[in-house]
Amino acid sequence: MKKIITLIALFVVVISSAQTQFEQGMTKAFALWKEGKTTEASALFERIASADKTSYLPNYYIALMNATAVFTEKDKTKIDLLLTKAQDALDVEFIKDQNNAELYALQALIYTGYVVADPMTNGMKYSAKVMEAYAKGKAIDPNNPRIVFGEADYQIGGAKWTGVDTKPLCAQVDKAIELFATFKPETPFSPKWGLDRALETQKNCK
Repeated sequence: MKKIITLIALFVVVISSAQTQFEQGMTKAFALWKEGKTTEASALFERIASADKTSYLPNYYIALMNATAVFTEKDKTKIDLLLTKAQDALDVEFIKDQNNAELYALQALIYTGYVVADPMTNGMKYSAKVMEAYAKGKAIDPNNPRIVFGEADYQIGGAKWTGVDTKPLCAQVDKAIELFATFKPETPFSPKWGLDRALETQKNCK
């Protein structure tokens, strides 16, 4: 009996220390990212991802970090590398779980990166993929604010070419902002980004 209790105690210690290591690593990676040290942050997320196969979050943030970097990058070669790295990290998580709305919101963002980088070449090729990713995410979680906002924002961005009425799309942006206010992330590290951009789009709508 004593041996069993000791084993259980050891097991609990191992679990709690593993969680602590994960939390410490994630906190440090976020701090590096905030400081603009994206290479170091990405490398740390990669180390966490290889040590912890149960959480989708380290690979998610590798993908997010690389995907968002595309929107300020001018070098086409670097853009391709960033998007490839983002897609590779996301693919690892899609193999494990196709029922996570956050992954589809991020997939749509990666496809958007291709469109923004080269609208003439990639516009037709990726626009349908962007909308398909949002549709899949919405089917899983219709109240995910990143899905609701991202879908509307993408269509508003393309309205000058498609000629669609932006009024209903702006209403969706308003809805997304309400959803951001009530959205509860599952963990302290779960995705909660997007509100700033939504408020900016709402301002432009008005």
